[in-house]
Amino acid sequence: MTDAPRTGFWRRLTSGLARSASKLGDGIAGLARRKLDAATLESLEDLLIQSDLGLETSAEIVEALRKSRHDREVSGDELKTLLAAEVERVLAPVARPLEINPAHKPFVILMAGVNGSGKTTTIGKLAARFTSEGKKVVLAAADTFRAAAIEQLQKWGERTGTSVVARAQGADPAGVAFEAIEHARAENADILLVDTAGRLQNRAELMAELEKILRVIRKLDPGAPHAVLLVLDATVGQNAINQVEAFAKIAGVTGLVMTKLDGTAKGGILVAVAAKFGLPVHFIGVGEGVDDLAPFAPADFARALVGLGDN
Repeated sequence: MTDAPRTGFWRRLTSGLARSASKLGDGIAGLARRKLDAATLESLEDLLIQSDLGLETSAEIVEALRKSRHDREVSGDELKTLLAAEVERVLAPVARPLEINPAHKPFVILMAGVNGSGKTTTIGKLAARFTSEGKKVVLAAADTFRAAAIEQLQKWGERTGTSVVARAQGADPAGVAFEAIEHARAENADILLVDTAGRLQNRAELMAELEKILRVIRKLDPGAPHAVLLVLDATVGQNAINQVEAFAKIAGVTGLVMTKLDGTAKGGILVAVAAKFGLPVHFIGVGEGVDDLAPFAPADFARALVGLGDN
């Protein structure tokens, strides 16, 4: 990311994570100028758990601080800096870019996630990103349960100059996916983004529909989909853990996109998900605008999460 776009996204990220940072920052302020003794470290662990970083991750971070700073007095900024470094350490292994292998043409990306996660909007933003890189993109409106989803994807197609394969509401989603692959091949497209219906992970019949889409795609290309991205809404907090478990089992999730970090005090859930599953986090979103989706940068995220300024 060049300096100008990075600076713009950094501001949006810092602003977006303000609620999460405030939750952590207020708690850290109460621990500042105290020795990192057993009682203080226990309070810090409670604060991290309440900030959705997860039990195991919170315990690991506090243990690292105990080893390095036990019984030393720290200021609020010092403690924030120490926490940011530990959060970055947890996140660094999962900060991996989405690599489009040109040997697969089209490179098929299946987008999964529950209703309201921002999945269709994320597809539009990805289409804009890929087309700006000179790639030819096709969109598949395989969320046929909602007319609004089809219309939304068609608007993104117009906005980004990409063709959209769509049928009427209620059409067979797997049939749309099949048709989209054939269309993308005929168009010599580089990338095919397949939207799917937002389905709750506890709805067996809807998860079965997702499995059917996967089977149909593989009839045309045994190696597809080449990426399965799960879009997670940060506002759901710990329920994101359940979603990753369910979708990973059904769809073989290869990477994550976390959205709506600008609307929640639960931004720490990204840390918990990263630590538990180790799945690549390709992108994060902090708003509705086309530029509000960016590759995941762990150092920036960690500093924004604890309320520190830019590097």
